[in-house]
Amino acid sequence: MRHALHRPITCAGTLLLAMAWPLGANASAQLALDHGCYSCHGVNLREEAPSFERLAQKLANYKGDAAAQQKFVDKYRAGEMFGHIDAHERLSSDSAKALVQWLAEGAH
Repeated sequence: MRHALHRPITCAGTLLLAMAWPLGANASAQLALDHGCYSCHGVNLREEAPSFERLAQKLANYKGDAAAQQKFVDKYRAGEMFGHIDAHERLSSDSAKALVQWLAEGAH
């Protein structure tokens, strides 16, 4: 009986994992939407703001390098990289990390 019950639980766990898999990629896109990032970096760029595509190209060097991403986040949030931009400085460290990781992975 134990094996018969184990199979449905395993199948249910696999199904839940498969359903959650795209959320990792979509979570940061949603985070960018929630924080208003698309207002400056979306289709209609604001002033000299780079597009997400351009940011992803620049941050590709940070892919898989958590220490480099954290260093970027710290400078970014402190206004050391792009000047003092309120929207950047208001991001929590966790949100900024998630956005930088998303961009470094191609912003897909």
